[in-house]
Amino acid sequence: MQKISVIGGGAAGLACAVFLARAGKRVCVLERGERVGRKLSATGNGQGNVTNLRMDSSHYFSDDLPKVARILHAFPAQDTVAFLSSMGGIFVPDERGRVYPASRQASAVTDLFRRELARLGAEVRCGVRVKHIAKGETFLLEWEGGSMTADKVILAAGGCAGPNFGTDGDGYLLARELGHSVTPLAPALGKLRCDPALVRGLKGIRMDAALRVLRGGKALFETRGDVLFADGGVSGDAVFRASSYAKEGDVLSVDLLPGTDEETLREALSHGENEDMLLCVVPNGLARVLYRRAAGDRGTLISLIKDFRLPVTGDFGFAGAQVTKGGVPLSEVTDSLESKKAAGLFLAGEVLNADGECGGYNLQWAFASAHAAAEGALS
Repeated sequence: MQKISVIGGGAAGLACAVFLARAGKRVCVLERGERVGRKLSATGNGQGNVTNLRMDSSHYFSDDLPKVARILHAFPAQDTVAFLSSMGGIFVPDERGRVYPASRQASAVTDLFRRELARLGAEVRCGVRVKHIAKGETFLLEWEGGSMTADKVILAAGGCAGPNFGTDGDGYLLARELGHSVTPLAPALGKLRCDPALVRGLKGIRMDAALRVLRGGKALFETRGDVLFADGGVSGDAVFRASSYAKEGDVLSVDLLPGTDEETLREALSHGENEDMLLCVVPNGLARVLYRRAAGDRGTLISLIKDFRLPVTGDFGFAGAQVTKGGVPLSEVTDSLESKKAAGLFLAGEVLNADGECGGYNLQWAFASAHAAAEGALS
């Protein structure tokens, strides 16, 4: 019986292993960390946002979006829900199409995979950091103190984002060793930096806000969601979505009260004096900062509330990001994600040059690309 090695015990690698083991294949997952699924267990702010029902390739970035679209079409969000449900548990969407386990525990999703792989008798080895892959009649995988041969290999070792979860870009080195190129890499879905003086005194304040990314005065991207003020920058799901588009030199325009028009705001402010005019309008800490910046002028206060501008000065690197932008070009793999450089090698997940917006899109790519790679390896 052919042996298939899966390098990486994250979402894509675990899904590949389940698909293969269910098909009766002898599969071994090699995970460099002490346990599988560490990053999966933290997804969706720990609540497990596994996919999004509002799914199409317009939510993604890649060198080959038509290929991304074909892979997503072959394994849509509904298939992801059915796949996860087949291992147990209940998965439900929210009003924005984001799908979560009913328990709202991402770690439980990882536990589903562990339980299913144990039931199927699949081999999972942790603490194995593959350092070299050689291609001959079979593949030779080597790590400190050990080695393994495999008929086929699925490289699902993740990217560079979230190094605290054990991801540091090893997968790109292995891909290069087998002849692949890697596009420039950058952090995505993370906090954005701005002038610390502009957010001083606001740390910890969270607002449901409308956010626009402005470049040259024109709106490049618009979204609505949480904006969380932090040391030296802003965070929150709206910022994470915007971070896929924003770069140094752009400006974030934040409407702190998107459901309130200026006339209603002007009426509310007319009833008070000093900072008191902002009672029940914005949090007290934010009121103090806005009042000082507006020098007490009501018109300026209204402008600040409806268009709070933060020039982007950078990001917080891979340590502050959820996803890696860039990777092995999709032009170097087939639609079944088999390498065009080394027959029998398949790639899945974040190691490929495909990343999505915030909201379950990156996990959907992990599962859909895992399905494509597993189907290819089975043929």
